[in-house]
Amino acid sequence: MYLSFFSYQLSFYQKDNINWPRFLTIVAIQLIFTSIPAYINYFFFLPRFLEQKKAGKYLLGFLLPFALLYIIRMYTERYLLDGFTHKYEYLYGPRFIIQTIVVTLFITVFVAMLRFAIEWFELDSKKKSIENEKLSAELRFLKAQINPHFLFNTLNNLYYLAFTQSPNTTEVIAKLSQMMRYMIYDSNHPRVMLSKEIEYMENYISLEKLRLNNQIPIHFEVHGTTGHVLIVPLILITFLENAFKHGVSNNNPEAWINVKLELQGTECVYIVENSKLPDKTLKPEKSGIGLQNVQRRLDLSYPENYSLKITDTSDRYRIELKLNAA
Repeated sequence: MYLSFFSYQLSFYQKDNINWPRFLTIVAIQLIFTSIPAYINYFFFLPRFLEQKKAGKYLLGFLLPFALLYIIRMYTERYLLDGFTHKYEYLYGPRFIIQTIVVTLFITVFVAMLRFAIEWFELDSKKKSIENEKLSAELRFLKAQINPHFLFNTLNNLYYLAFTQSPNTTEVIAKLSQMMRYMIYDSNHPRVMLSKEIEYMENYISLEKLRLNNQIPIHFEVHGTTGHVLIVPLILITFLENAFKHGVSNNNPEAWINVKLELQGTECVYIVENSKLPDKTLKPEKSGIGLQNVQRRLDLSYPENYSLKITDTSDRYRIELKLNAA
């Protein structure tokens, strides 16, 4: 680009009376003695400066060969274009010397800025790659935490059913087997069909209904078409688990749970409401780990693309999650 610009500028001044040997000599000298310091700086001095961060050493190391190359250029140009006859006095004047130095330094600095730009983009790319690797590892870790949390709750349920010698124990085990199959195989994908996630939640609700002997009103509604929607696996179950864990009791007839999932285009609206146990003798359990887990997963999987509203009153607990499932 610079060669084209310089050649055009030179030909513009000479117009129709172009001395081609002289023209090509000037172009060759300009190109050679501009590119040599620019690329020496680009490939040798600048990388050392970026590594050592010593400006004084860099300037001293660069200016010495630059001055030597400039002296060689002056003698070469005066010899080839003038033959040291002083026919063209502008080759010996301070204006020409200053102009040549300034143009050469400008091109050298411009090429050096390309090096800085490349280094910056490479560094930015590496930082983003490392950040993505960290986020992927954290997502895998957070999703892995769901399995023991779910198993802990389900084993408590199975223990209760076995302790009471319930005839529903085998059915619970069958439901658990279906859910484990989903957790082990399907949930390994970054996104799953929302319909499979709903099926998983329905199995979980069925399991809880069996434990509670269908004594607690539990409503689960789904509105909208779910077949084409993809969602992060196991992102909704934590809120449902917490509703059962803290909102119902098999000896409290006033307990209830309402779950609603609605698709509005690509927006998924998920609402879970549950009653709050009035029995003050029960010590509240620390369930913050599950909620912190799912909120962190939402931050990583749907950055700035979801909203979570939690309403905690004296008689009910409600969460409303909106996310773009596109």
